[in-house]
Amino acid sequence: MQSWRRKSLWLALSASWLLILLRVFPVLRLAEPARRQAGAPQGWPRWLDAELLQSFSQPGELLEDGPQPPQAPRGGSCYRGACFDASRCRGGGLKVFVYPAVGPISETPRKVLTSIEGSRYHTASAAEACLLILVLSPDTPAGECHPELPQWDGGKNHLVLSLHPAPCLRIFQLGQAMVAEASPTMDTFRPGFDVALPLLPEAHPLRGGALGQLQQHSPLPGVALIAMAEERGGWRTVGTNFSACPWDGRCEQDHGPKQTHPRATLPNATFCLIPGRNPDALHFLQALQAGCIPVLLSPRWELPFSEVIDWTKAAVVADERLPLQVLAALQEMPLTRVLALRQQAQFLWDAYFSSVEKVIHTTLEIIQDRVSGASAHPSLLWNSPPGALLALSTFSTSPSDFPFYHLQQGSRPLGRFSALIWVGALGQPPLKLIQAVAGAQHCAQILVLWSSKKPPPPRWPETAVPLTVLDGHRKRTRFCVMREGRGTTLLSQASDRFLPYSAISTDAILSLDAHSSLSTSEVDFAFMVWQSFPERMVGFLTWSHFWDETQGGWGYTGERANEFSMVLTSAAFYHRYYHTLFTHSLPKALRTLADESPPCVEVLMNFLVAAVTKLPPIKVPYGPWHQEAKPPLVPGSPRLRSEPRPAAQDCINQMAAGFGHMPLVSSRLRLDPVLFKDPVSVLRKKYRSLEKP
Repeated sequence: MQSWRRKSLWLALSASWLLILLRVFPVLRLAEPARRQAGAPQGWPRWLDAELLQSFSQPGELLEDGPQPPQAPRGGSCYRGACFDASRCRGGGLKVFVYPAVGPISETPRKVLTSIEGSRYHTASAAEACLLILVLSPDTPAGECHPELPQWDGGKNHLVLSLHPAPCLRIFQLGQAMVAEASPTMDTFRPGFDVALPLLPEAHPLRGGALGQLQQHSPLPGVALIAMAEERGGWRTVGTNFSACPWDGRCEQDHGPKQTHPRATLPNATFCLIPGRNPDALHFLQALQAGCIPVLLSPRWELPFSEVIDWTKAAVVADERLPLQVLAALQEMPLTRVLALRQQAQFLWDAYFSSVEKVIHTTLEIIQDRVSGASAHPSLLWNSPPGALLALSTFSTSPSDFPFYHLQQGSRPLGRFSALIWVGALGQPPLKLIQAVAGAQHCAQILVLWSSKKPPPPRWPETAVPLTVLDGHRKRTRFCVMREGRGTTLLSQASDRFLPYSAISTDAILSLDAHSSLSTSEVDFAFMVWQSFPERMVGFLTWSHFWDETQGGWGYTGERANEFSMVLTSAAFYHRYYHTLFTHSLPKALRTLADESPPCVEVLMNFLVAAVTKLPPIKVPYGPWHQEAKPPLVPGSPRLRSEPRPAAQDCINQMAAGFGHMPLVSSRLRLDPVLFKDPVSVLRKKYRSLEKP
């Protein structure tokens, strides 16, 4: 009996001491639940026992620490309502004016200016702008840090932006100006007013950027579990012997196998330990690109874009004073949680950090959300693919209205579609096509976009669904006639079909040309396929792209092959949101290029959807008897490969340069109905007319 009492007393004392130690020395504790408030400062994510963390597949957001007030904020009592006049943005929304550079500037500030001027918020008039941006260069001498700005007004409605540490930022009289600074210290950062930027390398690309390096979600055998950032810029990988710690001299001396890569820019490990010193902020971006989970050791700088990005889903913050406990916790993290963090790290890199243009556009989008108030992006759009830059708030702020979130929301698009038939300059009324589409089971309306030189017919055929004729935009173009002077003509723009027409009442659009030829069964089956893949394009005719070694560039062809990467919009289903994205997100230069050459419009829409989804289109069966709809042979196809391609028609390379990379993804998949061409009775097949004219 006494032995039993002695054991019980010993267990009680041990449990008490364990509770006291956990309370006094928390390694990585779970924060109390708190609802995020707009404009409120957000704390760093704190990560605890891996078993208490939520899975990536669960819809609930991870919990955060409560807000920590800054110790010595610059600008005194400056906050959004006091130092920024949002009423100046109510007329035409956020309009941004950037002060031109004075004198020679380095490459990075030049990229910043180019990115701002290419933004949809840019205006060339300072009078109509509600936000004025001053870009500071790290090369500016300290004696020239006070430029004369006639619209300064004490810094109100101004943003001082610096992607690299600039001496001027320390001595510049900021007044009421916001600051967008790379890796600001936590004691000077003003949450909800300033914007924390990432620390970019000098050679960071203007647009596009390198893709993430994560090739396999599960760690490969022999790959190091942990990489440690070193002061000289490299990474040091550490083996699995956790009796040693790579950053604290108090650990045991048996450090296990190590590999030093002083020239390596990206680590090859599962976790990347990054000390909390400010110069190590550059390693943070390298870890994101490599798909290596950043483990920040007592950081002293603000995470980039912490106002909108939920870093608890992609990074870990640990106490550098408890190295052995941290290493043990990382080793015990479940593989499902490791996969979730690595996936999110790759998404954030690609969506917001892979180029200077994305960093600048994200900064402007954050300020736009502040101005919009209730119309701002919800957290789901910021922290789920494809990201807030590609989910425009001018279209909607509800995730269910976009084609990307139906799986997460457990919903499906509306069960009907709108047929948009484009009649070009020399087109004729597509009477037979209208009858075939109107007979489709899920057709809600037919819209005829009339861009022909001829006037539309006064009467149209009777249909079971509403039919509306829209007036297509036509631009006035000058032409020269020898010995007869000059004249003008009206030319239709090929990109007219992709304008966000208010008459479109459904999520799904069936884009057609006047010369297209489809049967009712083909339309019904293609729409059923699209409902399962609403974020993709579903079409009948396909093109494929290829790399031409002889020409040193990209080419594309309409020849039938075993793989494809584009579907023709002359007969394709897609979500109506892509009309808004095409009009308001693409650079004007790319849309102009598409208008000059009709095949380029097909390429540009496929580029856009592939860049957003990172997925190929879907091909459905198309009857071989539709000879009049055969795709034309385009520049770059094998038959024309030996001939020089005209510069005006070589649009695929110009578009790849405009996107910064080649977004098209090839596929070898075609979806057919069940029993398609099976040797069974035709009466048993649902889409019978797919196999016969």
